[in-house]
Amino acid sequence: MTPHVEPDPQAGAAVKAADRAHVFHSWSAQGLIDPLAVAGAEGSYFWDYDGNRYLDFTSGLVYTNIGYQHPRVVAAIQEQAAKLTTFAPAFAIDVRSEAARLIAERTPGDLDKIFFTNGGAEAVENAVRMARLHTGRQKVLSAYRSYHGGTSTAINLTGDPRRWASDTGSAGVVRFWAPFLYRSPFYSENERQECERALAHLEDTIAFEGPATIAAIILETVPGTAGIMTPPPGYLAGVREICDRYGIVFVLDEVMAGFGRTGAWFAAVHFDVVPDLMTFAKGVNSGYVPLGGVAISAEIAATFDKRPYPGGLTYSGHPLACAAAVATIQVMEDEKVVEHAAHIGETVLGPGLRELAERHPSVGEVRGLGVFWALDLVKNKETREPLVPYNATGEANAPMAAFGAAAKKHGLWPFINMNRTHAVPACNVSEAEVKEGLAALDAALSVADEHTA
Repeated sequence: MTPHVEPDPQAGAAVKAADRAHVFHSWSAQGLIDPLAVAGAEGSYFWDYDGNRYLDFTSGLVYTNIGYQHPRVVAAIQEQAAKLTTFAPAFAIDVRSEAARLIAERTPGDLDKIFFTNGGAEAVENAVRMARLHTGRQKVLSAYRSYHGGTSTAINLTGDPRRWASDTGSAGVVRFWAPFLYRSPFYSENERQECERALAHLEDTIAFEGPATIAAIILETVPGTAGIMTPPPGYLAGVREICDRYGIVFVLDEVMAGFGRTGAWFAAVHFDVVPDLMTFAKGVNSGYVPLGGVAISAEIAATFDKRPYPGGLTYSGHPLACAAAVATIQVMEDEKVVEHAAHIGETVLGPGLRELAERHPSVGEVRGLGVFWALDLVKNKETREPLVPYNATGEANAPMAAFGAAAKKHGLWPFINMNRTHAVPACNVSEAEVKEGLAALDAALSVADEHTA
């Protein structure tokens, strides 16, 4: 893969100048960032105006599950634009109905009704609203080490530092510790202990909060940005049983983990669990046009059979977004993308990352499945001290900044969060591309190794 345009540094400089003058970037101190000007992208790669090409191990923001510019999805968007560019959500539109049908066919259990949103945060907002209205309760339990979105309720549900500046402390949210054996808050020695103790902790939290006050428990099936911590066997089934016992709605957030990312259509399939509500976005149409949604169980959908649901969005089920979703799902079926993601994870990416961990003292743990992996970088493998402090910035974050710069120097665009780098390429990434990425990671980890004790 080579850039499809000739290098044009002058054009790149103009793009950056306009960006600096007028674009306000998310999650950033505006005067401290220097966004790369991107000239184009295709498949697993993108390139800048200087002709530098990068293998994207971030999948955008973990959403380009079929890579950039897939011709069938691009064509579907163009065809839909020529037929019916937009229409209000109160009407029945063929492509909207078809997208909902295709999604419902792939969700577990009876999650057969689809409420469309523009993205994952709005999906979480509406899932929580549905749970509160369905139960008549207000509290929602969410985990530390989680991310659920940047809108009002979603950011309060989030368990990482991005919440701090917006946390009202009065949004009806109660947080608890989910299992994470490598950095266990329960002093567990194995997965069985971690599962049992995490469930006991959740039971205690519910008991002290009052079961009859709790509308929902929301969990990322496999937490994404917070560290890709695959739950131990039995944990999600245990949460399901607790929710059933207390009449609590179980919400699984599959915004990042869904649509092939873990080597299954939805990560819940790996754990044989069916939630009451499931949120999705990102990979549903590879991010080509903004789309998200809530998959709704029959019981909760029935709550609103004769009672109006008090929520909606102007662009809910936008025809262009739904056309992209239909085409993406068809591509994933025809090209066996989900099966490929599982195969790549089991035979190439997972083994390759574990081999890097054996050789690099900076790699404390490798965890993941499918094309959804994290390397936990440490100063010392024995103590497990993170390579940089929690939520480090500036000089304190220098080791991770050096690692990131080294990865880019070797043609890899890395996903970095705190002391971790995530390996989250497109679900249809090739074996050769994975090996290219592993070689770049190998070189970059040598820089991280310089900061170990």
